[in-house]
Formats: sequence, C-alpha cells, structure tokens
Amino acid sequence: MASYSRIDVVLTMKSGGMVPVFYHPDPEICKKIIQACYDGGVRVFEFTNRGDLAHEVFRELKEFVNQTLPGMILGVGSVVDAGTTSLYLQLGADFVVSPLVNSDMAHCCNRRKVAWIPGCGSASEIGYAEELGAEVVKIFPATQVGGPGFVKAVKGPMPWVSIMPTGGIRPEREALKAWFDAGVHCVGMGGKLFVTDSDGNYNWQAVTAKVSEVMDIIANLRK
Repeated sequence: MASYSRIDVVLTMKSGGMVPVFYHPDPEICKKIIQACYDGGVRVFEFTNRGDLAHEVFRELKEFVNQTLPGMILGVGSVVDAGTTSLYLQLGADFVVSPLVNSDMAHCCNRRKVAWIPGCGSASEIGYAEELGAEVVKIFPATQVGGPGFVKAVKGPMPWVSIMPTGGIRPEREALKAWFDAGVHCVGMGGKLFVTDSDGNYNWQAVTAKVSEVMDIIANLRK
C-alpha cells in the first residue's frame, strides 16, 4: 500500500522541484543512490522499471526507504500497462509514471488513490490525461517534444496544467531557468545527476553534492 496520498506526492514534487530517475539491477547500488539523493535534499524519487525482475529490486528499495529515510516518497516509472501497475501498487509504490497515456493504468491508480503521471506529447494528450484524473503530466522525451517552448505554449490556453518534463534535462542553471520560467511543476532528471569516478563506479558524495546543487538552483530560481 502507498505510504503517501496522491496530493502529498503532487505537493512534494512541487516544493522540491526535482525528481531523480534511476534504475540499476543491484538493489544495494539503488539504496546507496537513493540515500545520496536523500542527503542532498530530495524527497521524491522515481525508480524506473527497466530490467528483468525490476520489481524485486523495488521491493527491497521500498523496505529500505520505509525503515531508513523518513519523508522519502518512492514511485516507479517506465510502466506501460495495468498489470505492471497493479504489481507495483501491491509493492507499495507511492506514484506511477508512464511514457504514455493508458486509461487502464489510470483506472487502476485511481481506485487506490495513487498518483498517476502519464507521458504526453501534445495538448490533446495532456487534456485526455487530465480527464482520466492525472494531477501532473510528464512530457517525454522533453527536449524532443519541444522543450521549454512547448510548456509555455501549452500553459497559455491551459494555465492549470502541471507539467513534469523528463528526458534530456541538464543540471545547469541556464537550462533549468528556461524550464522553470516556462512554468513547469518540477523536472525529472536522470543520468547527469549520478556522478561516477574514472573507473565507472558511482561517487556517492559527488552525487549528494550534485543533487544539493540542483535543488539550490531550483529554489533560487523560484524566489
């Protein structure tokens, strides 16, 4: 069962401004990454459903979060069907993110009052997702869909839309400024957050520092 209501999820996404997006088949690495993000100030984290038995990794990660990281909201991304949605809801996902709009997924999440965040690439898809109950929509892939200009254009006639762009978001002030000036709800961010050493291993301290830097940039942009 989810630990947080969909309203909690939406508001925490808004207040923090950034949702790290990560997958690794090793649950111990996932735990260290989410700990590093937590130490950097993150309170919403998206584990992506990318590999075989990813749900088993998520199960361990959820237990770790519940026992160790108070206030951390943990959801799942890259989900494309209702069956997989149900599996992750049973494992306690606090929100479900998809690269597409699937009404069966919406119904599944709505019955459990869990936040559903579908991927959209047009104003029509965004409108349909909202009719299905989405409080926040993802634009994906964000830069290819149209970047900050797309967000600004959509929010002209639809100012109530809450948008989370994901895909190609750079952890730099000027890039983030363009997105937040356009009116995004928050941003989803992946690879560039997760700093590695020359040997390819993750540098946990550097990840925390990078996450903290991005959170500070976003907070300052919103002042």
